[in-house]
Amino acid sequence: MAAPEYVPVPAAEDPRMPWTSPEYALWQWTPDRPAELQGRQPQGHRLGYQGPDQGYALRLAEHFRDKLRPQPHEQGADAVAGCLGIALRRASMFGRAPTVHDLTVAFTIWGWLDPSPPPELLAQRRERFAEVAHAGHEPERRRIADTVPEATLRRPHAEVVAAYPGRWQELLGF
Repeated sequence: MAAPEYVPVPAAEDPRMPWTSPEYALWQWTPDRPAELQGRQPQGHRLGYQGPDQGYALRLAEHFRDKLRPQPHEQGADAVAGCLGIALRRASMFGRAPTVHDLTVAFTIWGWLDPSPPPELLAQRRERFAEVAHAGHEPERRRIADTVPEATLRRPHAEVVAAYPGRWQELLGF
């Protein structure tokens, strides 16, 4: 068992040498298990947007619960369920885990952080987000995430926040 650096070494023992790897590997790892993917994650219709640590977005979304401004006949749970896909899509475009800025972009462009969103946006939101938090509404959540143009998601979050509400149609691709 290795000893910490501050433990004295008897003079009769060899001095501690750091571990070094061998000159060559005896074997090379290959993806030969049945579930291993060759190359990058597959992309396409209904395959979603893969990225690391995506579950962390649920933790971040809890910090937004008190900031969301649902209107009458809307639920905060629907806002979170619908916007998580947008935030995860944005994070996966950059190849990283979700951050608070990804959720800020998602909630901002749909007006969930605005106490009085534009009436046209509110009508679109009510139509698309109705009961998406319930089980079995995955296709609706996916449509919400796919609605947002890639150009919007690639913009810095401060730029998106500054563009709302004046250019919400552009941000959502309407």
